[in-house]
Amino acid sequence: MSQQQYPQQPQPGWGGPQQQGYGIPPFQPQPPKKPKAGKIVGFGCLGIVAFFVLIGVVAAAGGGNGDSTDTGAKDKAVTAGRTPESGRPEATTAQKTQKTQKTKTQAEQFKACVAKSGTATEKKAVRHVTKVTGADKRNDILDSAEVYTDFTGGLMSDNQGDAKLIASAFTSCYESKNGLVSVYGQDGDLIANANY
Repeated sequence: MSQQQYPQQPQPGWGGPQQQGYGIPPFQPQPPKKPKAGKIVGFGCLGIVAFFVLIGVVAAAGGGNGDSTDTGAKDKAVTAGRTPESGRPEATTAQKTQKTQKTKTQAEQFKACVAKSGTATEKKAVRHVTKVTGADKRNDILDSAEVYTDFTGGLMSDNQGDAKLIASAFTSCYESKNGLVSVYGQDGDLIANANY
């Protein structure tokens, strides 16, 4: 039998001519993308909306309504030297109680709440509280309150149990959908925290 020879065909990529449909097509760069008018208009409108939101925030922050209940920076409201006007009607007991609540520091209000509804161990632990901040401002988005004590040390201190009791007592007195209370020692170290 005679052996039939087939013509040799070059392998793709070996330098021979390439046939259509075989092998790897040559690299062709993508044409540059054209900017779309929709994106430009969309970002322009977004910038305008952001500008008006910024103006609204600035107006709300600077335009205050004269409400003096903001005691976040102050620990104690000073009311000495005021005299009631003679033309005003006599305040009711609820209004008097509310006025005395405003003149108390946040720490005094917290201690009064624990004295009223806390356990014996919570009452004992709360005696070490020196200052409370952030308890008067709650917006249920991200509430953060700080309780300062005369304890020393940080997370591993001997007073951590009492600090946890203070945080627990705080959660009993104040409510928030998304609040965090942090208990600090006298040296500023975090000792305990809890959600309230």
